[in-house]
Amino acid sequence: MNKNEETINRFYTAFQKLDYASMQACYHPETVFNDPVFGLLDAASTNAMWQMLCTRAKGFSLTYNNIQLLDEEYTTCNWHATYLFSGSGRKVNNKSKAYMRFKDGLIIEHTDGFDFYKWTRMALGLPGFLFGWSNFMQRKIQKKARTGLIKFMNQNN
Repeated sequence: MNKNEETINRFYTAFQKLDYASMQACYHPETVFNDPVFGLLDAASTNAMWQMLCTRAKGFSLTYNNIQLLDEEYTTCNWHATYLFSGSGRKVNNKSKAYMRFKDGLIIEHTDGFDFYKWTRMALGLPGFLFGWSNFMQRKIQKKARTGLIKFMNQNN
């Protein structure tokens, strides 16, 4: 097992335990993160996001598999999280693909890709079904997620 694969295993094992501090330790100090809900985040925001998500998680479980080492820098894997979405209390089964770039054995770029429309239908119910496919809805959700993250960061500094 190479260093990048070890880091991925440490990261997702910590995620399974909702151990945000161990997850944060897998990131390079200059990391960036991107996903359909939060958009692009810098290192401080990425660390705060994981702390917020882990401390608020309800009904959470996670599995991961299919780690693929693409080259010395790039790796992908699949992960599947089940949880209750805090905004609605609805159950979400989110299947994601992580794309990671490594520097010095740590994650410096992390992008999670998943079907946003499917996620909105599970997380939001009827509004997600009706509008989850639209750029308007994605921007609205990202704005709400970012606002919540900033509030969390301000309360936890």
